Amino acid sequence: MRNCLVAALVSCADTPTRPLARRFLRGLSADELQFIAEYFGACILDEPLGSASNRAEWAARIAAFQRARSGCSVADVDHKMILLLEYLCSVGQAVAA
Repeated sequence: MRNCLVAALVSCADTPTRPLARRFLRGLSADELQFIAEYFGACILDEPLGSASNRAEWAARIAAFQRARSGCSVADVDHKMILLLEYLCSVGQAVAA
C-alpha cells in the first residue's frame, strides 16, 4: 500500500518536481502518506481547499482541512500537518489544481 500511495502522490506533482516529490515521500510512513492523500481527496471534493499561492495560504488551507476532519482520531496531527505543508510548499504549488 505504501508504494501505491507514493506513486499516486508523485503523479500529482508536475513533471519537474516529481523526483523531489518521490524522494520526500519515500521518507514518510504509510500513515503520513495516507494523511497527505486524504488532503488531496478533500481538494477534489471541496475545491477551496486546493488552491493557494504562498506558504501562509497553504497553512490556512491545511488548518481548514484539519478542522473539517476534527471528528477523526489521528495521532501526531501537528507533525502530519507540518509534513503536508512542507510537501505542498516544495512541490505542491502545481499539485493542488
